[in-house]
Amino acid sequence: MKLIVDSACDLSLSYLEEHNVIVVPLSVIVDDKEYMDMFEIKNDQIYALIKEGKHPRTSQVPLDKFDTAFRKLAAEGESALYIALSSDLSGTYQAAVLASSQVKEDYPDFDLRIIDSRQSSLGIGLMVREAIQMIEDGFDAEVISERITFMADNVTSIFTVEDLNYLAEGGRLSKSSAFLGGLLNIHPLLEVVDGKLEAQEKFRGRKRVLNRMYDRLSEATHMNEQTVLIVHTNDFETVNEMKKHIEAEFGPKEVIDYPIGAVIAAHTGIGTLGLFFMDQYK
Repeated sequence: MKLIVDSACDLSLSYLEEHNVIVVPLSVIVDDKEYMDMFEIKNDQIYALIKEGKHPRTSQVPLDKFDTAFRKLAAEGESALYIALSSDLSGTYQAAVLASSQVKEDYPDFDLRIIDSRQSSLGIGLMVREAIQMIEDGFDAEVISERITFMADNVTSIFTVEDLNYLAEGGRLSKSSAFLGGLLNIHPLLEVVDGKLEAQEKFRGRKRVLNRMYDRLSEATHMNEQTVLIVHTNDFETVNEMKKHIEAEFGPKEVIDYPIGAVIAAHTGIGTLGLFFMDQYK
């Protein structure tokens, strides 16, 4: 079985290619020029553009890219699993479903499973890493699909950001609240809930919001069996402190960090930190 992901999963392209994962990129648009995420624009480039005052936009994976990828696999007699960016955050999932129906008109026996992750960034990344391991361990498509569906119901994705103006521009926060929050050093705790990014709580200062993120982590089950993922915009000092704290206090199987991808960074800005784990693990 072949695994397909979109670039919003925020895992590194080298890791995905190493494990033979097919990547369909979303696009980042800067000054009316469109770049394929991961392939034509990298993390550091988007961070630099944001620091210059640019305000990138993003675009979903087009239907024709899915059609091409699915049709090739169908012609080769392969089965496939696509773990998609939340359908509430992008039209990418719907484009994949439509492309699938088109391809199956010509290849009615094509075994393609499309799972709406209801997540973004490393919330998807957790599922992708699990699916990779299960494929390499020889599990069949049905078992893998059931596991990923279970994870979609139990992954916790929590974020905080430095620049509230990015949330305001995305409609997640009013411009007046963003201005006042900036003056007061407000750091929101954001969470992906039922596929949508929602502001849950607000804290004065980054330390307090990080402590609240640790509180959420303490509520998770079977932490010793879990992998915890951290996403960031090259804030290595803070990330190293987070990793040491999480390892000492909660004892997970491992803690891994990745820089946030261009698509997600375009919506959250510089200074974003995210924490990803399963609330109910089995």
